[in-house]
Amino acid sequence: MSVLRDVLYQYDGTFDGFLCCIHDSYLYKEIPVGFSSDGDFLSLYEVRIVPTQAAHSQRVYRGLAARSNKAAKAVYRGFLTCMEDKELRLYAFVRKVFREGDRFMRNLSDPVFYPLHKALRHMSGELEKLRGFVRFSDYSGVLGAVIEPKNRVLPLLRHHFCERYANETFFIFDRTNREVLFHTQGRARIVPMEHLELAAPDETELQYRQLWKTFFETVAIKERRNPRCQNSFLPKRYRGVMTEFLPLDGDGAMPSRPEQPRLRP
Repeated sequence: MSVLRDVLYQYDGTFDGFLCCIHDSYLYKEIPVGFSSDGDFLSLYEVRIVPTQAAHSQRVYRGLAARSNKAAKAVYRGFLTCMEDKELRLYAFVRKVFREGDRFMRNLSDPVFYPLHKALRHMSGELEKLRGFVRFSDYSGVLGAVIEPKNRVLPLLRHHFCERYANETFFIFDRTNREVLFHTQGRARIVPMEHLELAAPDETELQYRQLWKTFFETVAIKERRNPRCQNSFLPKRYRGVMTEFLPLDGDGAMPSRPEQPRLRP
């Protein structure tokens, strides 16, 4: 008879690594009390270090997709959200899918599915806004943008912008999640980047900024100005990196060239 132990799973923070945690939990017949991707932490629980192995992650994902392709996609997208206790909630969701199938996903009041549904809905709203709010600056033919999302959205925005700017060289730096999407010559890659130095804009860029500001200030009807409605469609938290709200004194500009990606330690 096996005895359940309080075990914390340590993994590399990737989606494949998380799937390997699920694999090992079934292999060792354990239900982890938590997950950590921080290599330097202290725990009062026993720690199991879970190596990332492609064969294990693929086995779990294929098994999940066989039960429900909808659930498999929800787990992948859910891993990109900023949901609190993300791994624990996704782990509980996966176990329920393997046990019951995906019928419970029709019930939004289900205690296992609702937190994931809420997180996915939040991320979908953020994706919709960012598709319209991302602002690029031009520097010597390189387009650059900075975003500050709550969720890890670059993997989901990648196709949209690479298709839209297929013939351009561009990058989008996610300041929140410290990663950057590079696109050049029809090829794209997302790499970790701790910091991106921003240089002062040139005269042409400042002129573009002024045009954006003028457009923003004149497009609305003054007599029908409604700040509350405006904040609903253009939330203030997005404005810090939008061209029409950037200062004209040079702060917050795009760099003269993208830095070479530096992997996080």
